[in-house]
Amino acid sequence: MARVTVEDCVEKLDNRFELVLLSAHRARAISAGSEPTVHRDNDKNPVVALREIAVATVGVEELRDDYISGMQKRVETEEPEAETVKLLLSGQGSEIDDSFGNAGEMGGRMSEEELLRAIQNQIDSPQQKSADADDAELDD
Repeated sequence: MARVTVEDCVEKLDNRFELVLLSAHRARAISAGSEPTVHRDNDKNPVVALREIAVATVGVEELRDDYISGMQKRVETEEPEAETVKLLLSGQGSEIDDSFGNAGEMGGRMSEEELLRAIQNQIDSPQQKSADADDAELDD
């Protein structure tokens, strides 16, 4: 039964790899509770999915779109407006909240040297604290 079904499906989809992906996706959907569009005839979900593709009761394009959207990790967001991008790039946008102290006096900008120094201080400070704690333990 499955061999004949696969041969029927190859007429709908030329690529066997895509057939496997889409039929497996449809079989998982049936397993998750989606109603089969063909009579089950005591067949397992993959066979039912192949029969649905062969009989064309499920659209191949719909399956493909559903599969692609299910595999995407990020949700597509709207593109920022061109005017907003121009303002951000020109530096005329709102001031940046700064946690590095004197950079606020410079209009929210730091030189590369100041930035590297601040990052190095952030990296060194936990190590320095643990070294001071070790020294204090040795003194006791």
